[in-house]
Amino acid sequence: MNWRLKYQDRIVSAQAAVRHVCSNDRIALGMAAGEPAHLVNALMERSTELQNVEIVHMLAIGSAPYVQKGMEKAFRYNGNFLSASTRAAVAEGRADFTPCFFHEVPRLFKDGYLPVDVAMIQVSPPDENGECSFGVSVDYIESAARTARLVIAQINTHMPRTGGTTISLADIDWIVEYDQPLPEIKPPVIGPVERAIGEHVATLVPDGATLQLGIGAIPDAVLLFLKDKKDLGIHSEMFSDGVVELVNAGVITNRKKSLHPNKFIATFLIGTKKLYDFVDNNPAVEMYPVDYVNDPYIIGRNNSMISINSALQVDLMGQVNAEMVGSKQFSGIGGQVDFVRGAGRSAGGKSIIAIPSTAAKGQVSRIVSCFESGTVVSTLRNDVHYVVTEYGIANLRGKSLKERAKALIAIAHPDFRSKLEQEAKSLRLL
Repeated sequence: MNWRLKYQDRIVSAQAAVRHVCSNDRIALGMAAGEPAHLVNALMERSTELQNVEIVHMLAIGSAPYVQKGMEKAFRYNGNFLSASTRAAVAEGRADFTPCFFHEVPRLFKDGYLPVDVAMIQVSPPDENGECSFGVSVDYIESAARTARLVIAQINTHMPRTGGTTISLADIDWIVEYDQPLPEIKPPVIGPVERAIGEHVATLVPDGATLQLGIGAIPDAVLLFLKDKKDLGIHSEMFSDGVVELVNAGVITNRKKSLHPNKFIATFLIGTKKLYDFVDNNPAVEMYPVDYVNDPYIIGRNNSMISINSALQVDLMGQVNAEMVGSKQFSGIGGQVDFVRGAGRSAGGKSIIAIPSTAAKGQVSRIVSCFESGTVVSTLRNDVHYVVTEYGIANLRGKSLKERAKALIAIAHPDFRSKLEQEAKSLRLL
């Protein structure tokens, strides 16, 4: 039977669907390219009618209208990860930040820490069995949709159909058909610093390794220097356009993976239409919830698991700050610790923190003697394996505090090494 005929009583406009949202509800939104922008815009039209609606969300790549000034009475944003459009609201006290490992976010919903009233999701059109794909965003939104009192779905023909995780139309309360292209993130500009880092990191990647990569200039630079590798695989919280290029070059085959051989495994995707077209109806791509993909135990079942993450600072003991500028929340922990620990469990695994040696156009060292007051530690020194800058590689595994300090100073920018040595001596690290 035609699905529109079978579910005709559930197909409504976005405005009609969001009328079922009540004051004091908690809404979980799909994130990144999976955010249902049409539903969000319709919800914003009710801002004068609603009070104290909490919006739980992670990576916002759009304008995030729910955090704009003047929306405070209607909406309260609660983020697990901040971006350019949301961090000011948190800094100004108009929104909240909730620390949590990425792989444990679904537990906040399932175990009742943050029970969800409404899940607003974006999915692909259904197949012949009435199953919709979560497309480019499975992550935590799958759990939210399974546990919410009310599920509102935007069905978008631009949403790729990806394998692994689906939701039945029977489990959706209100269906809104609205087509709009997915947001795209253009490939970053790769400069000489990123290229140098990428070249160093590539030396740590053996043939047959399984990779976790993020998005940005450094991960893309790493990919540039992997073109002579063989049979690499992907098990990553996300991947972007650079991976597609290595697939086309025959570098990434997934053949040697010890878990999910011949498959790309991810929990969300963000890139350009090139990426979205690559994953659409691609039987080699499987998307699963983040409490599976990012579970350190699952990650560790991949042999030669290589995790590559960036950060804002590393101190001389090896502690990593990946989320704060001073005492201000800048982003979040994301999946960094999930994959650092997962790679640490893997046979032949390596975790890599890759950072430029400086910030602020060379005025500030990213390798510091200690973090300033108010800065949190994202990744513990006990977990950190390799730290890489454009000046080289520091292997911290099994190293004493003095050995760590020496290794990290050696890959700091030369302009800051003397000062770091003096500070290390005052801290009795040298």
